[in-house]
Amino acid sequence: MEALGVTFPGTRGFPAAMKPFLVLALTTLSLHAATSTDWPRFLGPTGAAIVTESKVPLKWSDSENIQWKAEMPGPGSSSPIVFGDKVFVTCWTGYGDKEGANDMSKLTRHLLCLSKVDGKVIWAAKVPSSVEEDPWKGFITEHGYATHTPTTDGERVYVFFGKSGALAFDMEGKQLWQTSCGTGSGRMRWGSAGSPIVHGDLLIVNANDESQTIFGLDKKTGKQVWKAEGDFGMAYGTPNILQHDGVTDLVIAVPQELWGLNPETGKLRWYAVHGLSGNVSPSVVPDDDTAYVFGGFPSTRSAAIKLGGKGDITANAILWSSNTSSYVPTPILKDGHLYVINDQGFATCIDAKTGQDVYRERVLMGARGGGKPFYASPVLIGDKLVCVSRRDGAFIIPAKPEFELIGSNVFSLDKSQFHGTPAVSGDQLFLRSDKAVYCIGMK
Repeated sequence: MEALGVTFPGTRGFPAAMKPFLVLALTTLSLHAATSTDWPRFLGPTGAAIVTESKVPLKWSDSENIQWKAEMPGPGSSSPIVFGDKVFVTCWTGYGDKEGANDMSKLTRHLLCLSKVDGKVIWAAKVPSSVEEDPWKGFITEHGYATHTPTTDGERVYVFFGKSGALAFDMEGKQLWQTSCGTGSGRMRWGSAGSPIVHGDLLIVNANDESQTIFGLDKKTGKQVWKAEGDFGMAYGTPNILQHDGVTDLVIAVPQELWGLNPETGKLRWYAVHGLSGNVSPSVVPDDDTAYVFGGFPSTRSAAIKLGGKGDITANAILWSSNTSSYVPTPILKDGHLYVINDQGFATCIDAKTGQDVYRERVLMGARGGGKPFYASPVLIGDKLVCVSRRDGAFIIPAKPEFELIGSNVFSLDKSQFHGTPAVSGDQLFLRSDKAVYCIGMK
C-alpha cells in the first residue's frame, strides 16, 4: 500500500484540484487508559495547560517544597511529561552543550524515564544524530537540539528529534522504530520546536523546518500514513486536535494562515488568513468553536478565529485581531480572558470576546544574561498562573482581570536556563532546567 500524500501549494491557496485519495485504512488500537493525573504531551492532555484542581504548593526554593531533584546529562528546552509513575524528559549532549564541544558528529539526544516517586532514572535511551544538524550558532543557541516535548499513549513514548526523525520506545526503553521526517533546514537555520501529538492510531509530527511537511505516522510501526506538504516554514507551534459542531479538526497556525485539516487523512478542510507574518511559535489556544492565534515576526499579533467550514473561511471567521501578542509562550484562556506572558516581560490580560487589553503590566525587564525573558508557557493551576522565566524564577499571577503579582520562586543554586513548560500531575509540579528536573510538592 502507498501512503496518502497531500500537497499545499502555498499559504494562500486552496485549489479545487487538490483531491487526495485515501489508500491506507487506519486500524483501531485502544489506548491504555490515561488518568486525571497524567500529563502525556506538551501543554497537558488537551493542549490547554490547565489544571482545575491541585494542591501543588505555589512557593518553593532550593530547600522548600522540593520532593526530589534529578540531574540531567545535558541541557534541553523540551518539557517533561508524566504517565502513571513515570516522568519522561529529553536533553542532548556532545555538541554545543558545554565549552569545547565543537564536534557535531558527537551530537546525541537522550530520552530519560524517571521515577515519579523519587526522580531516580528507570531507564535512559541514547539516540546519536543520524545527519548533520544546523550549526551551533545564532538563534539555535537559544534553545538547542532537544526542544520538542515527547508524548505518550501509555503503551509507547514518542519523540521527535528534528533531522534525526521521529522515534518510538516501549515503556521499558526499547526503541521500536525511527522514521525520518526530512533533513532540510529553514532559511534562518533556527532548528525546529513543534512537539508530536498522538491521535488515535497516528503520531502527528510538525516537521516544518525539516521538510515543510506535517506527517501522520502509524504510531505502532512508524510508517507514513499521510503527509501534508506546503509552503509553511517558520511554523513552530504544536498542532492540536479540536472538536466543534461534531467535527474533529487538526488545527495548526502557520505564517499568514490558520489551517484545519482532517486528522485521519491530512487533507485541508479550511483555512483562514490571520496575517501573522514570520514565525508562529505559540500553539493555538482552544475555546469551543474558536481558536486564538498568537505570534509572528518581526512584529507579533493575535487573532480570534471561528473554527470550521470549507475552503477559505476568512471573511466570516476572523472575530478580532490585535497587536497584543506573545512571541514564544502559549497564552492561557480562563473565564473569558486570555492571559499572555510575552517576550518583552509583560503580563497582559485580553478580553477574549473583543480582543481588547484589560491590563498590561511589566513583570520582568529582561532575562538575566540577556535575551528574551520568557520561553516557557504559563500553566494554570486552579486560578493561579505559574509563569516560568528563563533565568529569573517562576512568577505566580492570579488569573483574574486585575493584575497582581503574588510572588516569585527562584532556585538560587541553578543558574542555567529554564525553557521547559512545567507539567502537573496530581499535587506535584515537574519543572526542568538545562541542568535538572525538579519535583515540587508538599513534603
